[in-house]
Amino acid sequence: MRGDPISTETRINDRIRVPEVRLVGPNGEQVGIVRIEDALRLAQEAELDLVEVAAQARPPVCKLMDFGKFKYESAQKARESRRNQQLTVIKEQKLRPKIDTHDYETKKRNVVRFLEGGNKVKVTIMFRGREQSRPELGFRLLQRLAEDVVDLGVVEAAPKQDGRNMTMVIAPLKKPAKRPAHADNAAADGAGADAAGDAAPADESQA
Repeated sequence: MRGDPISTETRINDRIRVPEVRLVGPNGEQVGIVRIEDALRLAQEAELDLVEVAAQARPPVCKLMDFGKFKYESAQKARESRRNQQLTVIKEQKLRPKIDTHDYETKKRNVVRFLEGGNKVKVTIMFRGREQSRPELGFRLLQRLAEDVVDLGVVEAAPKQDGRNMTMVIAPLKKPAKRPAHADNAAADGAGADAAGDAAPADESQA
């Protein structure tokens, strides 16, 4: 019963007005069906709350727990989850199939900046007039761009013709977790110790 969600309208202790409940202990152990008076007495003796976790069950399921601590920890986890959640934004960069070198470098820098910011990039090649009969120009340009930013992003949606445009989506690479500095220092110390250990026998043999 540990995974049962507890809503903001959860009934606890004296608010639970039923003749009997199916009781679950503080560690998830099944106590069984008991009278509400006995369940409340057990909660009081354990200095815990009697919390209704499955009101629709017959009889309702209740659990012994520290409800205040539970709510506090749940709020903490929710805040941590929101803090760690990254909002992914899709930026768009438009290019022409016959773009010159200077403009290409400018557009590429924009794509790099977007990826470094953790955003996805939708790259759009815009065809005009007779350019529509040369889709391979756009395809090669998108391939070139993907290769130029391979260290920062990966193609999430391959080049696709969409009317007069050709689009591709590049997603940022996930950054590897930073290694603690003390771990690097420990590794360096260990390497130094190994090197010293290897050198010691050589000195003794020369003596």
